[in-house]
Amino acid sequence: MSTSATAAKPARPAKPSFADRWTALPKPVQVLVWVLLALFFFVLPLLNLPIVSTPDAEFGSVLASVANYALVALGLNIVLGYAGLLDLGYVGFYAIGAYTVGVGGSLHGEINWFVLIIMAVTISTASGLLLGAPTLRVRGDYLAIVTLGFGEIIRLTALNTEWLNQARGITGIPRPPSTELFGLPSLVWDGATAKVDLGEGARSIFLKFGLLDAVPYYWLALIVIILVLIADKLLQASRVGRAWEATREDEEAAELNGVPTFRFKLLAFAMGAFVGGLSGALYASRIGAINPDSFMIQLSMMFLAAVVIGGQGNRWGAIVGGVVVAYLPERFREFADFRIVVFGLLLLLLANFRPQGLLPPRRAKRAQRADAATQELEGTQEGARA
Repeated sequence: MSTSATAAKPARPAKPSFADRWTALPKPVQVLVWVLLALFFFVLPLLNLPIVSTPDAEFGSVLASVANYALVALGLNIVLGYAGLLDLGYVGFYAIGAYTVGVGGSLHGEINWFVLIIMAVTISTASGLLLGAPTLRVRGDYLAIVTLGFGEIIRLTALNTEWLNQARGITGIPRPPSTELFGLPSLVWDGATAKVDLGEGARSIFLKFGLLDAVPYYWLALIVIILVLIADKLLQASRVGRAWEATREDEEAAELNGVPTFRFKLLAFAMGAFVGGLSGALYASRIGAINPDSFMIQLSMMFLAAVVIGGQGNRWGAIVGGVVVAYLPERFREFADFRIVVFGLLLLLLANFRPQGLLPPRRAKRAQRADAATQELEGTQEGARA
């Protein structure tokens, strides 16, 4: 066979990814897209879109829960996705934030709500440092077991401590201060026709936090998510983010290259605890009542599933995973008890056909492209030898 016949075919140019096309857009266009996207999510509970809305559950309450899950997933993504630390007891930080607001605002005091939020994130961050300092020297399964025990210890402490009201829990938890800025009407759909409902009960008042309307809590959580996203992006692009990536990929190699891995792992744990405590405080303020059964270890598994489903290490994937975990069971509520089976089947299909998650991080995409290029090169070389 001639050399020309066996010559390797020229490699096809790689198809530009969505991220490449996005970064090629002018900055004003990117800003405009982000603003429009944020506006859409702010008005989403008022649109009541027939396909998206939940007919068997109050849509505003579902969206508030979805936003809370998305916020939790962002915090756990720092620990699991960025630093590579398997935390199975993340619900412990969530419970600490919730109980701080409940104890200081209702059970043993009447502290200002903003001060309660500061206390919640401070105590949860301190607990992350206290837990991480002795336990982050172990790795893998041992770290998972320790964190799993931490989540249960927090719940059992609340269950058996009279000062925390034991199994009775805490009621009358203060809500955020209300400010009636403006009201927004919602849409009512008659088939494919939408009508504006101008009734007083159909209007959601911006930043008026009451008992019946959960939409303002959704808006508050959305604002917090935007702030956390900005901080998350700045952190990942900084020296801290690069240190987390190096520690996750190969901790020993990172140590040899001068990265103080323990310090950065402890920082990841503290940052994750900060966001977990914040989300727990917002949850308690929205619900108004908590008890130890609100923080079962199964909740940690759901938080973990949100990050894994979305894509570990991708902030947008964490949000999408939180939406999937919190929204789908409510959307399929019409199937009654079978909705959990449907949800489980969807997770099973995802694990088999998309193990890297719905939105894998860029490093996973780069690894896939590198593997494909290597296989193509090996095939070309074998063809040349033949």
